[in-house]
Amino acid sequence: MRYLNAVLFSLLTLALLYGLNRSWGSVPAFAPLLSPFVGFWQNAETHEPTADKLVLNGTSAPVTVVFDDLAIPHVFAQNDRDAYFVQGYLTARDRLWQMEFQTHAAAGRVSEIVGDRALELDRYNRRLGMGFGAERSLRAMLADPRSRQSVEAYTAGVNAYIKQLKPADYPLEYKLLGYAPELWKPIKCAYFLKYMSGVLALGADDLNMSNVMKQVGPTVAADLFPDYPFREDPIIPAGTRWDFTPVKIPATPPNSFTNAEPVALKWPEHDPTIGSNNWAVGPQKSATGYPILANDPHLSLSLPSIWYQMQLVTPTMNVYGATMPGSPGVIIGFNKQVAWGVTNVGADVLDFYRIKFRDATHREYWHDNRWKPVTRRIEIVKVKGKPDVVDTVLYTHHGPVMYMAGQKPFAKNVPVGYAARWIAHEESNDFLTYYLLDRAKNHADYRKALSYYGAPAQNFVFADINKDIAISPNGRFPLKWKDQGKFLLDGTDPTHDWQGWIPAEHNPHVKNPSRGFVSSANQSSTDPSYPYYINWQFAPSERGVRINQRLTQMQGATPDSLRLLQNDNLNVRARNALPVLLPYVQAQKLTPAQSKALAVLKIWRYNHDVAEAGPTIFTEWMRQYMESVWDDDFPSNDSTTLRYPSFDRTLHMAEKEPTARWFDNVNTPARETIGDVLTRSFQLAVDSLGRQHGPLGDTWHWGTHKATRISHLARLDALSALNVQIGGGNGIVNATSERNGPSWRMVVALGPRPKAYGVYPGGQSGNPGSPHYLNMLETWRTGKLNELLYLRTPAEKHPRIKRRITIN
Repeated sequence: MRYLNAVLFSLLTLALLYGLNRSWGSVPAFAPLLSPFVGFWQNAETHEPTADKLVLNGTSAPVTVVFDDLAIPHVFAQNDRDAYFVQGYLTARDRLWQMEFQTHAAAGRVSEIVGDRALELDRYNRRLGMGFGAERSLRAMLADPRSRQSVEAYTAGVNAYIKQLKPADYPLEYKLLGYAPELWKPIKCAYFLKYMSGVLALGADDLNMSNVMKQVGPTVAADLFPDYPFREDPIIPAGTRWDFTPVKIPATPPNSFTNAEPVALKWPEHDPTIGSNNWAVGPQKSATGYPILANDPHLSLSLPSIWYQMQLVTPTMNVYGATMPGSPGVIIGFNKQVAWGVTNVGADVLDFYRIKFRDATHREYWHDNRWKPVTRRIEIVKVKGKPDVVDTVLYTHHGPVMYMAGQKPFAKNVPVGYAARWIAHEESNDFLTYYLLDRAKNHADYRKALSYYGAPAQNFVFADINKDIAISPNGRFPLKWKDQGKFLLDGTDPTHDWQGWIPAEHNPHVKNPSRGFVSSANQSSTDPSYPYYINWQFAPSERGVRINQRLTQMQGATPDSLRLLQNDNLNVRARNALPVLLPYVQAQKLTPAQSKALAVLKIWRYNHDVAEAGPTIFTEWMRQYMESVWDDDFPSNDSTTLRYPSFDRTLHMAEKEPTARWFDNVNTPARETIGDVLTRSFQLAVDSLGRQHGPLGDTWHWGTHKATRISHLARLDALSALNVQIGGGNGIVNATSERNGPSWRMVVALGPRPKAYGVYPGGQSGNPGSPHYLNMLETWRTGKLNELLYLRTPAEKHPRIKRRITIN
């Protein structure tokens, strides 16, 4: 019997070993992950490397790298190529998996890693034209010797790191997912740009607005969805005179709106929590007599962070700031003479065109009274554990037709037979803008750098040592007739095409305005006097209003003044709305619990601090209120999707039109008043919070309710920061929502020697086993900043410097 048991045990052991050492479909082998020789044990970092020399055989001269106590590299190279080579090497050393995963996603290659569960996502990105756009951008960046050198040197540096890796050295995520890194190529830098365009310049509600138009007609649509908000404080101060003569603007065609049948389009609308703040105060407002600049881009909060700090020093530049893994150079930062930052413009640079094909072969489409040939692009999707999938995407001159009848879409409903015209398809060399900004010395250099920029359009704020400040909503903007793209467009009519481009020198811009500061918070770029059409809607004005109010009052500003403004938690929306809405609540209809919540709201000072219950109640109440007012009139279902009017328009209605018919719920026999709607929505909000958190108390506190989450890119909770207790919120200057927020905060005081401060919620290392994976989170959460060490020589001494190495 014991022999039989021994045999069975041996067979079981062999089967177990076999099973753990092979992949099962898309599930990776488990044994290598547990191996003490190559598994996750090898990723634990218990000490800093001690070697002071590194031989890579990739530089033409020795490069010195100084690391500070936050593991931030300060690269001192004798020429530009060597600097970008070392940037690529160090970034890959700390962030290789992140770099590759993000570019795989943009390229539609996630199925290679996780199998066919990502197939429709990959198809979606390919059908969106990510590859088409990346190839065109690569052509542009390689055509210029400056950007070509930076991209190729960066690529060589990344590959120098990859080539020295053994399986035991792979970043943890490769081991978890069971694959190996591949060599970097220049097009991956272009894919990273498309990835960012997808984050910042992909939102669209053309279909929803077309369905609204069809439902209520042009008069009501124009009334409920106006082209300019009721409250606004634009980026370029109202009344600024334009210093150019506009080019001829296309006339609006008589049939400007397509008579589209209702179609459900689950295209992502712009996420209101993706945005940014930036501003600069002029010398008359600062304590030093030199400008001070601040920037905090609001993006998805992720681990590893989207940013990576670095200083690059060569004979042509000494620049410090936030770089993006996958991109050479500094994106947001400063040098000895200038500082700059960015926020998203929110221009309408994605339109949909209904395509009329000649027949079922889809070889030709009708445009400008003739049939034109369709171009076919073959996409081959590799799928882990399964055969390749071959996909054919049809291209018109408008762009790719994302889905045809009978094809399985990524989302539940997507447009069938529509082409996407997207700015990210255009050839542009956006790296050159950052290349020139990294070396800029004055306002003229800044303006020249911006002239090369395409997408995603950004509000570039600027300050320099000559005491100039400036801001420009900048990018490549299509020349359109008014409201072109607010609704779906007719792909057969050439008057619906993009009619060229707004000249770069006509982009909105202001330098040294009389108010002594410039700022942006994704609100309207200009007042209505700007002659060109950029978009009909932007982010609500509340953040911009609050920033401008505080900057107007600010005198003798210091970096700490601007840091405090970055952490401002006042809710301007609540300050505007509650005095109007609270009197309508019928207190006699409330339960004791609802009355208690109402009492809390009445004494709330509109601040979104962690330990306040007011923002929790207000936020949920306003969500219920908007649904109560608009859902009966603009319901969405599987066949038709619509959108609500804005909060701004809804508040204006409460102020000026309290008897408007929109307050009545058409689905009930009674005629509801604004008081009925506000009372009922308040009851629903409090009851909902009670079910979620229990009786009103500490569990209703804003920090607990919001529970900000900084997720690992692969959505692995064990590698994420959960329930981060931080104030702020959507529409607040401190724009920290549940998933998004200030991904990098920076303040730069210009002067004889710049003084700068910054932080992001993460750490320099992408390795969860590193002490530098999450070491800056607490500084970020508490609203503090780290001083950014701006070194002038590699031999400079500072107590925070921890290590120097030489790379040959």
